[in-house]
Parts: sequence; structure tokens; C-alpha cells
Amino acid sequence: MLPDANLIYGDSPKCELDACLQHIFATYGNNKTNLLQILNEVQACAGHISTDAAAYIAARLDIPLARVKSVASFYSFLHLQPQGEYRVLFSDNITDRMLGSQDLMQRMCQQLWLQPGKVSEDGLLSINTTSCTGMCDQGPALLVNGKVITRLTLQRVQEIGQLIRNRTPLAAWPAEFFHVDDNVYRAGLVLGNTLTYGEVLRNSLQPGGVPIIDSIKQSGLRGRGGAGYPTGLKWEACRNAPGAEHYVVCNADEGEPGTFKDRVLLTRQADLVFEGMTLCALAVGARQGFLYLRGEYQYLFESLRAVLQCRRNANLLGRDILGQIGFDFDIEIHLGAGAYICGEESALIESLEGKRGVPRNRPPFPVTEGYLQQPTAVDNVETFCQAALALQMGAEKYRAIGTAKSSGSKLISVSGDCPRPGIYEYPFGVSVGEVLRDCGAVNTRAVQISGPSGVCIGESEFGRKLGFEDLPTAGAFMVFDDSRDMFEVARNFVHFFAHESCGFCTPCRVGTSMLKQTMDKIAAGHGTRYDLNEIEHLDQVLQSSSHCGLGRTACNPVLHTLKHFRPAYENKLKSLDFEPAFDLDGALARARQMTGRDDAGAHLKGDE
Repeated sequence: MLPDANLIYGDSPKCELDACLQHIFATYGNNKTNLLQILNEVQACAGHISTDAAAYIAARLDIPLARVKSVASFYSFLHLQPQGEYRVLFSDNITDRMLGSQDLMQRMCQQLWLQPGKVSEDGLLSINTTSCTGMCDQGPALLVNGKVITRLTLQRVQEIGQLIRNRTPLAAWPAEFFHVDDNVYRAGLVLGNTLTYGEVLRNSLQPGGVPIIDSIKQSGLRGRGGAGYPTGLKWEACRNAPGAEHYVVCNADEGEPGTFKDRVLLTRQADLVFEGMTLCALAVGARQGFLYLRGEYQYLFESLRAVLQCRRNANLLGRDILGQIGFDFDIEIHLGAGAYICGEESALIESLEGKRGVPRNRPPFPVTEGYLQQPTAVDNVETFCQAALALQMGAEKYRAIGTAKSSGSKLISVSGDCPRPGIYEYPFGVSVGEVLRDCGAVNTRAVQISGPSGVCIGESEFGRKLGFEDLPTAGAFMVFDDSRDMFEVARNFVHFFAHESCGFCTPCRVGTSMLKQTMDKIAAGHGTRYDLNEIEHLDQVLQSSSHCGLGRTACNPVLHTLKHFRPAYENKLKSLDFEPAFDLDGALARARQMTGRDDAGAHLKGDE
């Protein structure tokens, strides 16, 4: 059980930390796969992972100290050095910026006399940014010690600053600060379902695993994570793969900026998610399942645990489920710690095993060598919900919803320039224009489909349809009206990719950094057409040599906005064919000041 996130422990005395460590290991034992969970709890207890704590963890798990520190340093929510009693992280997603997050962060820094990224001299707090909190429909948002606060205003920021200055425990902060709305504006197949507790599982017990897979295949259900791989084929491959154990994993690490549908499903339809996971376990022969919950959704942890316990009490989880001898299956919740790359299924599995979330080489794929190198079925939150509904409705009825190649419904996370940001559920085949009308958007210039790694479309394409035949999407739908600078939108996305690169492969690590520097150079007024050409060349390199999809899609925001909104770039360019990104003459200004020289000979360009 996680320590109470509402409490602030600060730099706990050694006796307190020792007691915390004893409690943690009493819960998790000495299992190396629980390293990330152990580190999460130490972080929550002590405010950071000290050298002594890391050494104790290494000794208990019988692993090198270097591995403990390596894992801790990989995740942005874990710290090896003190970060203050209060760790404030402003969401830096483009939609938060559009709502004024940068100015609000600056105001808080001024109020508390602190620079971003620094720890106050008295150790009270630190203020920084985080990529996205999954609250795009109710931003600006921030995290305080991992707890999310929504709908920031100048007044609320000032109140937060005063609470911090007074060292008020989070448990005593106003409850409305932490309120999270679902904002469901259009319900459909999933959000409007009326299934009773365990209904689908009871109806599926007697047919068994193979008929379940056959029904899922016939329904045409495809994964809702964006790639759209046929779910039935995945489950069939996992079932048929040889292995001592089989596993089911639910990917609830929706870190793509602009996506928050899984947050709502885990709030409103958690039982349906777990029902789908249990049906998958019956189909593939698994006895253990995991829900990997993104760190920003830590506030959902206890409610999800409660749902799991209710299912155990109803014999829908555990041993001999619903009286069927030998059908044993249970689910654990593992909490992430701030790493976008863990949304990639093999990186997620590495993280589940207590490692750095670095994507694996593929093949082999998780269905044959996944968790602990055993066959593993990995699907996202919405996919498990859709699978349960497809089995209950029957393949033919389910397939009749949507389009020929995209059956069923899709949840869309709408954010940005519209009066009704939130969740909309449609049958596949809905047009972009219809979604814009429903959310009340006007004067729309562009829509970013499926987050930064997806596609950006202009007004001439608003007749296009959401579906695997045309515009596949993981669910993000970001709206930008005609007041927005699409260059700055793309630059924010580029900064996101550079920040979230896991650093494993050189092409992505260096390439995303180069892309960021190029966009910053253009923004500073030093860009040329040469730089635009170099971005296209960089995309070719990243496409052909990146280890995973992050690098291969990093240039997408720039290339797509260039295609539709090239003037946004060209208006910032100089007419020169080339200008270096580093201003050497400018760098010598300090030397000229020290020597008292400013003549032509003291400049690299003698004629100036």
C-alpha cells in the first residue's frame, strides 16, 4: 500500500525512514521486479532517495547499488537529491500554455523568490515543469508532491504559494483544489453501457478460451492505442506461445499530450476494464495481470484497489473464479514514475520488471517473450473495455458499429480552443468537422490528431474520418483556432520529444536535441531555408535508424505544420542561405567588455 500522498514527510529523520523501509519491504518482499514500486514509496516517504536508502534497497534485493541509482535517475518523478518538502511541477503541455501556465508559473516563482528548476535555500520547495498531467480538459494544471491540482488561476496560484510558505500539509489544503472532472459530453457504447457486475465473465466461462478468441477475431476489434493491431490475433498468438506462465498487462500509461480518455475510463468504468482483463486471462491462460498506471494518475490508486478488492470478494478475481476449478487470476497495480516512453509496450514491460523503461528490440514481441520473457498480452484501457462489450454483444452486432475496417466506437479526448473540452465517444467513421461542431469550436485553424506523434490537419481536411482507413488515433484531438502560431505549437511538441527521449539510441538522443535546437534557432530569428531542409534530412535519419517509435515520429509535428502552415515558419526566417546556430562573435562580448575594446578588430566581422 502506498504511503499517504497527502502527507508531507520532507527529509525524514533516519528512524522514520528506517520504519518506512521496513514497511515497504514487508509489503513487497525482496522481489527485484518491484524495484520501481519500492523506489516510488521511498520517494513518497522521504522526499528523495538518499544514498543510504538506495544502498539498503540494493542490499535487500541483492542487486548492485549502481542499478538502483540507474533506475531512479531514469524516471522524472524520482530524485536522488532533495527537491524540497513541496515539489511543484507545472504541466507544460501546449494546451496548458495556451491557458497561461507559463505566466502562472512565473508568478509563483516571483511570489516565493525562487528560480524554476532550483531548490529553495531553506529546502522548502522546488518549482519546475512536467510534460503533461493528463488534465488537458481542465488546465492549467500542476502536481504538488505527485498530487494533481486543476483549473489554475492567479488567485489559486497565490493561495498555493501561501500554503507552501506556511508549511500547511497537503491534507489541510482546500479539497476543491484537487477536484478532477470527468467532462463526458458524449457517451456511447462504452461510457453508456449498462452491464451488471461480472455479467460478461459469467456468460463466457463455459465457452472458454478458444471461443472467446474466435469471437474477438470475428468482431473486428482492433487495439485502441493507435497502432490498431487486431486484438483477437494478439490474444491467439499469446495463447499459442509456449511458456511456463502467461501474463495480461493493461497499459494505463497514457502519456501522449492531449490524451486523457483512460483517466475517465478508470474513474467511471474500472470494473469493465478489469472484466476485460479477466476475459483476456481466460482466453490466453494467464494467472497474473498488471495494470500499469501512469504516475500522474496516482490519485486513482486507492479507488482502483478498492474495485479490485470488490471483485475478489465477489469471486471475480482470485482462485477458482466463479467456481471454475483451475481458473485462477489476479491483478496488481504498478505505478509509473514519469516516463512517456513507458507507453511503448516493451518499455512498459521493462518498467514492470523493475528496470529502466528502455524499449526492447523487436522481434521477439511481447506475445511470445514479454514479462519475465513469458508470453504476455498487452492492451490499453479502452481495448479491454471494448473487448468485454464485443463479447457481450456478439461479434456480428459489434462489427455492425463503425466502418468496415474500424468496428466499434472510439473515445476522443478533445482539448484546446473549444468551449467544451472533454470526452466524446463516437462510432468509428465520424468526421473531424462533426467533432468540432459538437465541442463548439469556431474559427479552427488546425487539429492535431493522436497527439504530437500523430498528424496535424488543416481546414481543408476537416471532412476526413476518424478510423484506421483514414485517420487512426489513440484518442487525442487538440484544437487550435486562427489566433494560434502553429510554429510555436510544433516547437512545444519538439521540446516534448527531446525531453522524453530515453537516450538509449544515438539517433534519437542526438536527433531530437538537434531538432529542438533548430526550432529554437528559428524562433530566435536566426533560421534560414537551409534549416528547414535540414529538418527533412533529419527526419530521414530518425525514420531509418531510431530504436523505437519516439524517434521515428519526432519530426512529425514540424513536417505536418510545414505542409499546412509554411508561412508560420517562413515569416521567422532570414533571407540568408545559412547562419550558424552558435553566435561566436556574440560569445566574445564578455571578453570585449573586460578588455574595454569594441573596435572592428575585436569583432569576428571586421566591417561591423
